Amino acid sequence: MDKVKVAILGSGNIGTDLMLKLERSDVLQLTTVIGIDPQSEGLRMAREKGYRVIDNGIQGFLEHPEWADIVFDATSAKAHIRHAKLLRQAGKVVLDLTPAAVGPFIVPPVNLTEHLEEMNINFITCGGQATIPIVHAIHRVSPVAYAEIVATISSKSAGPGTRANIDEFTETTARGLEKIGGAKRGKAIIILNPAEPPILMRNTVYALVEGEHVPKQEICASIETMVETIQTYVPGYRLRTNPIIEGNKVTVMIEVEGAGDYLPKYAGNLDIMTAAAVKVAEEVAKHRLSKQLA
Repeated sequence: MDKVKVAILGSGNIGTDLMLKLERSDVLQLTTVIGIDPQSEGLRMAREKGYRVIDNGIQGFLEHPEWADIVFDATSAKAHIRHAKLLRQAGKVVLDLTPAAVGPFIVPPVNLTEHLEEMNINFITCGGQATIPIVHAIHRVSPVAYAEIVATISSKSAGPGTRANIDEFTETTARGLEKIGGAKRGKAIIILNPAEPPILMRNTVYALVEGEHVPKQEICASIETMVETIQTYVPGYRLRTNPIIEGNKVTVMIEVEGAGDYLPKYAGNLDIMTAAAVKVAEEVAKHRLSKQLA
């Protein structure tokens, strides 16, 4: 099968983890890694692996747009606003791993195939990728009036980009709980835990369902099916306990352990983003290749 050429914009932790994950793809060919710090570890690794390296940012890539058809943006929400416009003008499909929310939200186990023609796809946030599927799993059984999530991550796994985007994290995740999860109202909270040794990513989902009769067995079965689906691309995603249903309140506790490709295993918050991005990019690539063959 032919491969679709891709580039990574951003040579930090997320970009470097993406680089290692893309090595395993049957449909994506990483050609270029773009950064702004020539001495960064990500660019150093990219050079060693034989990829093209651009160290003067997006402008260097725009001088050679033929090097990639799909670009992963692993920079920041503020930077992505500018990148999105430039890359659209260059005709590139952009997978946005920042909370900028320029393009439509996508969560692979919920709406994987709905936006394959879009030029800009947004992955919401790590908390969104971990919790929105659970809210959706509940909602497809019983309408969710309110969903609240608490994402707790190790302080060590929160880099400068995450810390700079805390407000965007809470706002974008809350919107995702509503637009993709199906909740009538959503709220998101993030906690950076400084504990040593670092903790795994943990998420708690609280959902208030409508109606006097709450179908407990159906809700639990829907959640279990969703977890199994997520585990196909994030093996370290798991329930910490069985769902707790009290009256019309459903509580679900989740733990995410990273794959340990480049990021430490406790950084499941970053790993779930890169895993989701690769999953979607492969579907976009297959869609493009199938259209070429048609």
